[in-house]
Amino acid sequence: MDSSSSCPFCDQVVPSKELQRHANGHFEDEDNDDKQRQLARDFELAQQMALSSTPYDNANQETIKLEGSLDSSKLSCERGALVKEKLNVNEKISSLIGLQNRSGFYKVEGGLMSLLRNCLELESSDSTSIVSGYVDHYQCIEFEDLGWGCGWRNIQMLCSHLIMQRPEARNVLFGGSGVVPDILSLQRWLEIAWKKGFDVPGAEHFNYKIYGRKNWIGATECAALLRSFGLQVRIVDFGPKECEELYLSVPGSSSGAQMVNLIDANKRKTAKVNGPMDRFLVSRNDDVPQTGSSGHEKSKYSRSVLENKSTQKAKGHQVLVDWVWNYFSDGRICTYSHQHVNVSGKTPLFFQHDGHSRTIVGIQVKQQRNGMQQYNLLILDPAHSTKGIEKALRENNGWQKLIKRGTHTLNKPQYQLCYIDSGIAAGADLELLKKIDSLFLEL
Repeated sequence: MDSSSSCPFCDQVVPSKELQRHANGHFEDEDNDDKQRQLARDFELAQQMALSSTPYDNANQETIKLEGSLDSSKLSCERGALVKEKLNVNEKISSLIGLQNRSGFYKVEGGLMSLLRNCLELESSDSTSIVSGYVDHYQCIEFEDLGWGCGWRNIQMLCSHLIMQRPEARNVLFGGSGVVPDILSLQRWLEIAWKKGFDVPGAEHFNYKIYGRKNWIGATECAALLRSFGLQVRIVDFGPKECEELYLSVPGSSSGAQMVNLIDANKRKTAKVNGPMDRFLVSRNDDVPQTGSSGHEKSKYSRSVLENKSTQKAKGHQVLVDWVWNYFSDGRICTYSHQHVNVSGKTPLFFQHDGHSRTIVGIQVKQQRNGMQQYNLLILDPAHSTKGIEKALRENNGWQKLIKRGTHTLNKPQYQLCYIDSGIAAGADLELLKKIDSLFLEL
């Protein structure tokens, strides 16, 4: 006989196998009698709470007078609506904490990063590597999220590190559950972040709905999601100088009106864009939008401007590589075995470019015979098979092609990195995190 459980929303007893479907129904805007009655009860409670916060005669505390001016009534209604909205968000959070699913993934015995460190140790001593501590690899799965889920998988990789190595982050992430949620649960958490006011332009682009959809996301969605828990997520943009004013994240930028004019002038389909890297990305085809790295449209404009700089790419992209080296080498570093492999206390990096996103887990520099230095980013790609990476690392054969990426492979005109500072924001500091901004560095 099937067991039964009570819904955390409405206390209705339902079969256990139906609990998640039933509870998810509370997230949807369904027009049925039960929903309407529940909303009516919520609104009545919200009004009572709002009214109870207004001044009243201490000599007659049992009676709340509803008579008053039109302004007072309007203020009470607004307060009631705000309280109701807060109740709804808190209700969703409470339910999601208990119903979120742990994401399945292939767990590497001994840890993937440990295998990577061992392989780096076996390389020549003329190299120095700095890597993150613990990171699990989350791969895109065929018939589930292959082709659109890379952003979600990178978020999962970042969270696997945070939960294992940052106790303060573990305590706040996903209700302190200590698990990395699956994509559907992460989509719920992002919708809640939007409801809280994080990244309003991004929320409006998706119409505040992303659950169950195959929209591509990028670094700004990663930032909004993790910032909603108080994490100090920062974004760095890398691009050409002539496009700097088109990054809305840059303080003082006036590109909002320029972007509208650019789209209208070319008579392209309008596309709301919200990432610091994607602000200026518009359709490169007048009739068929091309999906970009954050679900926005690729840029015909950016291509025409930037292709003229192809001869300077190798030199320009060294700026990005230098930034990554300085990032991982700054702060606490623990020497692993010998001097040429070190473990950084820094989080991995969400690595975004047009068309795909990956996770940077470290960096290596090699001294060349000519005295030059060769840098390699160490990257985990959601498009790769975890078992394939593990096999290559255990056999110390072919792993370089899967993980190492030299400066010469950075052939995109713009890149975006997302990293996480230490500390948990609260109060006014948390409010400041709601607006997504970034640091711009010229390539």
